[in-house]
Amino acid sequence: MAQLDCGVENCIYNKSKSCCKGDIMVGGKHAEKKDDTCCESFSEKRADSYVSALEHPCRTISIDCEAANCMYNSNYKCHAEHVDITGNGASKCQQTNCSTFKK
Repeated sequence: MAQLDCGVENCIYNKSKSCCKGDIMVGGKHAEKKDDTCCESFSEKRADSYVSALEHPCRTISIDCEAANCMYNSNYKCHAEHVDITGNGASKCQQTNCSTFKK
């Protein structure tokens, strides 16, 4: 479990820079740099989006990770203590990234 700070304010799961999804998937199987990664769990918040009142933001979260070249990846799990997801203004997951990625 990592402490997650999410800067993707227009994601449906983002509440106060925390995630309400419970777990996320970071993509970027062949990533060589942070810009090659993305939050595959991203879903754009729209005017007609429904968000459950029962969802609670979590500061720590389980992160599955496809970025095999990242030093924090072990058996497709992120083992960083702190993870930053960025991409405010994103409309698709490819416009987000894991700023914590280190080759």
